[in-house]
Amino acid sequence: MPINRLALIRYKTIDNCLQNRYRKWTLEDLMDAVSEALYEYEGIRQGISKRTIQLDLQNMRSEKLGYNAPIVVTERKYYSYEEPNYSITSTALSRQDLNTLNEVLGVLKQFKGFGHFQELAGMVTRLEDKLYKQKHKGVSYIDFEKNELLKGLEFIDPVHKAIINKTSLLLSYQSFKAAKPSEIVFFPYLLKEYRNRWFVLGSNKKACGIMNLALDRIVAINELPGELYLENSAVDITTHYNDVIGVTKMPGQKPHTVVLHIDKENAPYIKTKPLHHSQAILKEDSGGMIFSIKVVWNFELEREILGFGDKMKVLAPKRLSGTIQSHYKNALKKYQRTDEWSS
Repeated sequence: MPINRLALIRYKTIDNCLQNRYRKWTLEDLMDAVSEALYEYEGIRQGISKRTIQLDLQNMRSEKLGYNAPIVVTERKYYSYEEPNYSITSTALSRQDLNTLNEVLGVLKQFKGFGHFQELAGMVTRLEDKLYKQKHKGVSYIDFEKNELLKGLEFIDPVHKAIINKTSLLLSYQSFKAAKPSEIVFFPYLLKEYRNRWFVLGSNKKACGIMNLALDRIVAINELPGELYLENSAVDITTHYNDVIGVTKMPGQKPHTVVLHIDKENAPYIKTKPLHHSQAILKEDSGGMIFSIKVVWNFELEREILGFGDKMKVLAPKRLSGTIQSHYKNALKKYQRTDEWSS
């Protein structure tokens, strides 16, 4: 049974509501939530009838869509999922979905060998693995890197749409240092992933210049169609991260040529997985390898170097070498303390 776009928005909205067990949901509450979602995503102001929501609930309960959602009614008016962790997004794919994905996979595999589509290789493998798991009842022989507790993924789609449509956003954002969230009028320009965390590059109406926000620190997002969108004129987003390890880069920050020594046991790891695309081998002997990268100096660079411990040494610039030494000295002081940990 094909699902049109509006019906899919309704089902997903109802699903989000029923997952929220901190509130009781009546038919009228679900009607309001769906109406708001249709206006937000499609600009449709038309109200939703009670009959439509009732049919949606019936379809979600049935096998027509493959959901078989365990929707129950309590006190004759409140709707919820009988299973606390249930979501229609975690259900198995239908036969039609599997056939469609197989067709898509067939098309993508035709491009996998072309140079311009090298980034498709990982995506095609993930899709193949997903289809294999569906056909073989969850069995998989590939373990991809993942973080089940990662927050903020639900904001990727609305932020991406705002970038494409050049829409201003009102963000409720709470940094790790803030005691409570604050509201920001934000103009998004680019989504960036780093080590399974997502970030958005953009500008704040009240602050000058470019800023980078972590999606897992966003509490809520609302579109501001009446707020004039501020176009990006500060940076070239196609090259902004070319000289960066990670996501941290201050306006006007210039890259440094960082020279590093790695011992011979770990040199193969650096060769096969370079720290940065600018990496160049300067010297190699029995004691290890000297190589360089040209990147901005940021927190992620320091963390990358510190991650190798005593296997890696900074040769240049001297200031960076001194900073890394300070980190090790401070760490040593902590280990020299006699404080005992007890559970």
